[in-house]
Amino acid sequence: MQTETVTLNGHPFFLRRWGDPALPRLLMLHGFPEYSGAWAELAPLLADRFHCIAPDQRGYGQSWAPEGVEHYTTSKLVADMAALIGGDGPVTVLGHDWGASVAYGLAMFRPELVDRLIIVNGVHPVPFQRAMAAGGAQSEASQYINALRAPGSEDRLAADDFSRMMKLFSAKMGLDWLAGERAQAYREAWGDAKRLGAMINWYRASPLQVADPGKPIEMPDLPLDRLVVRCPHLLIWAAGDTALLPVSTEGLEEFAPDLTRVEIDGADHWVAHQKPQEVARAILDWVG
Repeated sequence: MQTETVTLNGHPFFLRRWGDPALPRLLMLHGFPEYSGAWAELAPLLADRFHCIAPDQRGYGQSWAPEGVEHYTTSKLVADMAALIGGDGPVTVLGHDWGASVAYGLAMFRPELVDRLIIVNGVHPVPFQRAMAAGGAQSEASQYINALRAPGSEDRLAADDFSRMMKLFSAKMGLDWLAGERAQAYREAWGDAKRLGAMINWYRASPLQVADPGKPIEMPDLPLDRLVVRCPHLLIWAAGDTALLPVSTEGLEEFAPDLTRVEIDGADHWVAHQKPQEVARAILDWVG
C-alpha cells in the first residue's frame, strides 16, 4: 500500500493505492464514518486484477474539509471524484454506504468516466427515497439520519473519546473487526468534533427526506429519467444490514437495466470487513 496527497479542483486529497499502476483502475469510495483505510482488507485481494485507488473523500481523514454544509452537496462530491479519474477513464467504481451515493452519481451524471459500477451495501437514491418516504421499516431504520442532522450532533458524538460514535457505528450490527489498533486508527481519522462535523455535513446537505415511522410522506419529485445507470452494475448485499434494509433496493432494475445481484450470508452493513474474501470473489467472478 502506498499513500500520496493529490490536488483535485485546487484542494488537497489524501489517497491510498494498492497494486500495479499499469492495471485497470478501481476507484474505491468509503462511506460514513469510515475513511480510505476502510479498504485495507479488501483492496489487497483485488490488487492482482486492479490498481486500487482509495481516497479520503471530502471532509474525511486527511483530505480537504471546508466549513459549511453547502460544500457537501452530491454534485460537489461527484466533481471531486471526477477530477480524480481525470481524462484517463473510464474506470471501475466501487462504493459502500455514502460512497455508493457518489459512485451512483458518477455513473449517472458522468457515464463517460465509469465502465462498471460495483455497490456494496449502498443504495440508489430513488428506491431508497421511496422506502424512507413510506413510513415503514426503512423509515424507522433511518431515524439516525435525523439525529445526525441535528445541530451539535458532532459535539455529542465526539465526547468522551468518541464513545457515542462507537455505539452508533455498532448499533445492532457486528463490530468485532473494529478493535485495538484499528479502532485507534478510526479515532485518529475522525480527529475532533470539527472534522466529525464535516463528515456529518454529507447528511445535512442531502435532499433525501426521512418519514416518521407510521407517517408516510409524499414522494419528492426526482428527475427519474436522469437517474439511470447505463453501465454493467453489480450489487453485493449482506442481508444482515439493519441500517439499509432490502426494501431500499426494491425496483433497482428500473434504474439499472444491466444489474447483477449477489447476496452474502452471515454479514451486515460492514460486510467488506467481515467477509472480504467473499466480497472479493464476487467482484472477480463478475468482472471475469
